[in-house]
Order: sequence, then C-alpha cells, then structure tokens
Amino acid sequence: MRMAFECQNQLGRLCEESVYQHDLAARLAAEGIATATEVPLTVAHRAFSKTYSLDLVVADAGIYELKTAASLVGAHEAQLLNYLFLCGAHHGKLVNFRPSQVESRFVNAAIPPSERSQFTVERDAWQERDGTDRVFRESLLGLLADWGCRLDLALYTEALVHFAGGEEQMVRRVPLARGEVGLGTQSFQLINAETAFRVTGLTDGLADHERQLRALLRLSALRTLHWINLARQHVRLVSLTR
Repeated sequence: MRMAFECQNQLGRLCEESVYQHDLAARLAAEGIATATEVPLTVAHRAFSKTYSLDLVVADAGIYELKTAASLVGAHEAQLLNYLFLCGAHHGKLVNFRPSQVESRFVNAAIPPSERSQFTVERDAWQERDGTDRVFRESLLGLLADWGCRLDLALYTEALVHFAGGEEQMVRRVPLARGEVGLGTQSFQLINAETAFRVTGLTDGLADHERQLRALLRLSALRTLHWINLARQHVRLVSLTR
C-alpha cells in the first residue's frame, strides 16, 4: 500500500487503471517482490468456458483488484469475491486510485467451496411445457452442482445462454407494447421463441420484483419468463406466464 500511495503521489489521480497497474508492478519488481499482472483465471463447465484476468498477484499470494472509480461500491466487492471463490483464495484487496487519497478495502471469501455446493431448490412455482424447459433446468442445476452458488450472476447467465444455443441466437431484442402503442424493443435472454429467463440474487423484496417481472412480461408477446433467484444457498425457480 505504501507503493500504491507513491503511485498516486507521482502520477496523479487521473490516469487510466492500466497505467497504475504497470507502475505498481514495476515498483514491486524493483523491490524484488514477485509480481504478475493480468493473470488468467478460467472457469469451465462442459463445453462452456470463460477466462477472467486478475489485475495484480503479488508474491504468488496477494490478489489485488485495481480501480479508477469515484468510490468503491458493492459491485467492485462482488467482482473480487467472484475471483476469490473461483481460485479458492480467502482474501483479496481492492485499491482505488481516483479519490483524493488512495482508497482500499479488504474482501474476504469466508465460505468454502464445499459449502457453496450445498443448496436447496424451491420449484413449486416452476412449470415445464416441453423438453426445452427441462433441458434448461437441468443445465442450471448442473452448473450449480459444479460451481456452487454465490458466483457472479452474469457468469451463470452467460453459461445458460451458451447451453440454450449461444448469444447470437438466444439474446434477442423483443418488441414491447402497451396495448396498441409500440414502445420499442428490449433485450431478453431466450431459451426458445416464446420463453425468456432472468437470473437474480435477491435476499429480500421478492414479491415486488415478481410484480415488476410480470409487468415486463405483459408488455411483450412472450408466453413465459423463467425467474431464477440465487439467494446464497437457496435456489428459487419460478415460471411467470401471461
């Protein structure tokens, strides 16, 4: 952290993230501290894989995620927590160079992989009209059994789109209308022409969110919206229909 403060003192607060990354790595290397940047971190399930990059790994142990934001927010913690879960590390640190003084925050991954793979599934409100719905559910549960819960929601969504047929085919802009009034289009993740899905990670406000999803569904010509809520170790599957 002393070197991080030196970076900001000499370079100022307005550089891009990669500039601070290179400068901090150079300072650490000059002190004889082993440092690696843009370290690849790959997660895979069946034919799907995604590779992230760790900003800075120091002495083969310290994982640092660098930022140039107005302030650190929950999304930054969630990003680093996702990395920690994927590589089995317990601690990491966010370092933000944009504020008047370097901002930092520890992030702890206190949940072991074995616990993340233990989850309950609530599917009383789940409906399967055909084999597409069944295959989608099986793909989801296979992902969770392999990766566990609590990873980045966008990662689960991306993998499910992949298994449904790929982004080019299954992420579409769907027309919305209020009665006879056209409202333009909105992007949906689809599993077939009439069915979309959405993944959330809500621990409260479920009833209100369901009302909002139903309102969105009514504006479209879609028949079903599958809602997957991953609330820590509780998986809730809900099929909303017109």
